[in-house]
Amino acid sequence: MKETRPLVVIGIPGDRRTGGIQQARSRLGLPPAIILPYTGLLAGQTLAGLLEAEGILDMQNRLTSGMRAPLLRLDSPGGSFEVERALIALGAPDAGDYNDALHPFGQEQDPFPLSFKTAGKLREMPGVLHHPSQWFRGYCRLLARLREEASLVLPESRWLNDPQDIAAMTDKRCTQQLLASAGVRIPRPLGEEGIRVDYASIREEMHRQRMHRVFIKLACGSAASGVIAYQMNPSTGAEIAVTTVGVEHYITRPPIYYNSGKLRRYTDSRTISGLINWLCRHGVYAEQWIPKSGAGGASLDIRQLVVLGGACHSIARVSSTPITNLHLRSRRMTPAEAGLSGEVQEEVRDTAVRALAAFSGSAVAGIDVLVSAGSGKTYAADVNPFGDLLYDVEYQGFGTYEWELKQLIKEGHL
Repeated sequence: MKETRPLVVIGIPGDRRTGGIQQARSRLGLPPAIILPYTGLLAGQTLAGLLEAEGILDMQNRLTSGMRAPLLRLDSPGGSFEVERALIALGAPDAGDYNDALHPFGQEQDPFPLSFKTAGKLREMPGVLHHPSQWFRGYCRLLARLREEASLVLPESRWLNDPQDIAAMTDKRCTQQLLASAGVRIPRPLGEEGIRVDYASIREEMHRQRMHRVFIKLACGSAASGVIAYQMNPSTGAEIAVTTVGVEHYITRPPIYYNSGKLRRYTDSRTISGLINWLCRHGVYAEQWIPKSGAGGASLDIRQLVVLGGACHSIARVSSTPITNLHLRSRRMTPAEAGLSGEVQEEVRDTAVRALAAFSGSAVAGIDVLVSAGSGKTYAADVNPFGDLLYDVEYQGFGTYEWELKQLIKEGHL
């Protein structure tokens, strides 16, 4: 297979994602992708400098003779504490010159912001959610910088997923607004934009809308990070919160919230209110809890990959709990094995394709699609710009990265 453009990937060298891309290119007989590390960019290196070191640009910041403008791919910044800490520092109020233009809610202040110096001294504590909103602000600033630099030194290049779209997909509030505006069915939001969001106002709005079971999601969370399946009894006020978030209480300092790696069930109002208020300070999105279709009382949703407008790889995530992420020991099945009819599977694919179409600058995303246990209707629950890391899932005999490369070459993008 012959490509005509180089592929430049901004990611974490050697992780499962960049490693999977390189493996796929090797299988297809393609030269390795050029991997530019987040760490270098966050340490002050410019995109032009890194591209020059890789032979893409010459010393005058022009494309090297005979080389076509590359396809630029942004991959997930997750999985590296060094990157996480640097992004939190970049999101600090005193981080220097910065651009918040890509932050969907950039005018809102982060709660108790960390200074650049303090953020740089954060220590790795497995699972701890150090400062989600400041991390997201820093990531949006980096995305804005990369988008601007690329437009200057690589005006003929294109992004696989535009940084502006990635910022919007990473904020669930923005994602669902865009999907709703595009006519894609989503779970009904709790409340209207601008509602004061905290534990008390969420419960008040649940009463008002008679929506007694909701999902409360950290706006910039991923992999079930900061997700609460919350329900309350409208008569007694009794409540249950199921979540992966654990909490450690201290006498002389604020509590620490962390991803426990397993689901926890809380029923005491003090813990639940503290947890919800902490999430709300960092930005949350709350929506109707759709009872998910599933055999034998189980819940399921579908991760459906869409590439260049076509639905391809998919997997059903089946669980006895309301939160179905695979790292929480949910079962992996094909949609057919999970009991979805051919007609419903086609509805899932159509919903996913229309969801990605709401982001006109993006070619690849994993869409989480719910199938209502009552009506059989499909709902787009999440759009993940890095949702193509699907293990041991093939479509027409190809893994996800191989399929993407083949489609990009076929359509002239590589």
